[in-house]
Amino acid sequence: MLADDITAETFVRAWTASGEIRMPTVKSYLFSITKNLCLDAFREKARRVGLEEVELLPDPRTGLEDELEFRSDLKAVLAGLMKLDQTDRAALLLRVQEEMSYDEIAVVLRISPSSARVKVHRARLKLMQTRNARQESRV
Repeated sequence: MLADDITAETFVRAWTASGEIRMPTVKSYLFSITKNLCLDAFREKARRVGLEEVELLPDPRTGLEDELEFRSDLKAVLAGLMKLDQTDRAALLLRVQEEMSYDEIAVVLRISPSSARVKVHRARLKLMQTRNARQESRV
């Protein structure tokens, strides 16, 4: 499984690192390694599989029309994420999925905390614009 491989590789790289790891920054250091490994994996997967080929599992509790609309919305969100700048996307995912603080995001992405805030905010705005445009096209 990809997550297991990335986790293992992260700790192997940390263990074999030539420099000394300071304890206050070890979490950010591990996230930096993980981020880079994930980005490499995403790039590799994007080269092999197009977004339209992503298989989405149906929810048996919804009707067919709702399910088709959900799949369409999910594909649109994924497409919107893929259109984001790599750093903006990483900042947003670290904030939303990993629930990292802006200071932690700044360390992982090697930017200032204020830049981390701006990148997350802009990424959210771009995704909301994509969603709003989709909703307007349905009306």
